[in-house]
Amino acid sequence: MQDEYRLVDGCRRQDRTVQRQLYERFAGKLFVVCKRYIKDADEAEDVLQDAFVKIYRHIDTFRFECPLEAWLKRVVINTALKHIRKHKPWENPADVQEMAPVLPQADESLPALNYQYLLGLIQELPPGCRTVFNLYAIEGYNHPEIAAMLDIAEGTSKSQYARARSLLQEKLKADSRPTGRPVIDE
Repeated sequence: MQDEYRLVDGCRRQDRTVQRQLYERFAGKLFVVCKRYIKDADEAEDVLQDAFVKIYRHIDTFRFECPLEAWLKRVVINTALKHIRKHKPWENPADVQEMAPVLPQADESLPALNYQYLLGLIQELPPGCRTVFNLYAIEGYNHPEIAAMLDIAEGTSKSQYARARSLLQEKLKADSRPTGRPVIDE
């Protein structure tokens, strides 16, 4: 915690050495967050850089009410969402009624998977599905919150999530052995 105070204080004073230390300490973890939302690595790197510019500009708003890493992650997610909203990947989503036959049951869940394998599958999802899936399944937001964050209808959020789950389940079934377990190289 003492180190976090030192980092925040140094960044508030615009100390370039401390800003670099903050970047080096958290950039790797935050890049993984970007990659969950942005498929292209170069584009994800751009989003991460934009997020760090915002972090350095607004570090004075950080009040230690949560861990520094949680605040940084929130800035990165918001920056990624702003980037995604510019491209509006959900403009032509499948209608919820169209998805009704393939909506997964509430008790269905993905089997335990290797993180890198699952991340790869998520990155293959269409951008709108990937964004909603990340916000709902990984970040823990509900559909009304996601709808407000992305400026979309709640039904669109539900439809995109259902489609994401359906696509992931199809990929898992296609990539499984006769035992039904996905092939995972660790």
